[in-house]
Amino acid sequence: MTTTWLVVLGASAGTIVLKGLAPGALGGRALPPRLTAVMALLAPTLLAALIVTNTFASGRHLTLDPRAAGLAAAVGAIALRAPVLVVIVVAAATAAVLRAAT
Repeated sequence: MTTTWLVVLGASAGTIVLKGLAPGALGGRALPPRLTAVMALLAPTLLAALIVTNTFASGRHLTLDPRAAGLAAAVGAIALRAPVLVVIVVAAATAAVLRAAT
C-alpha cells in the first residue's frame, strides 16, 4: 500500500469519525451562524483549489497547456448558461483537439 492510499484512507476515517462525533458533541444544539457560514464555503473553496491545481500544475511547476484551454472553454459555456453535460463535453473536446494538434 502506497503512502498516497494511506493518506486517503486516513482522511476518510477522520471524516467518518468527525461526522459521527458531531451530533453527539453538539447534543441537539444548532451551530453558531458564523460557523455555519464558514462550513457552507468549504466545499466550493476546496473544489476551486482542486480545479486550479489540476489545471495549471505539472508536478511542482506551473504550466499552460490544453487543460487551461479546456477550462476556459468550460467557463465560456457556463457563461452561455449551457447544461452541465454540455460544459463537460465542450471542455473535454477543446482539450482533446488541442492535445491532438500538438
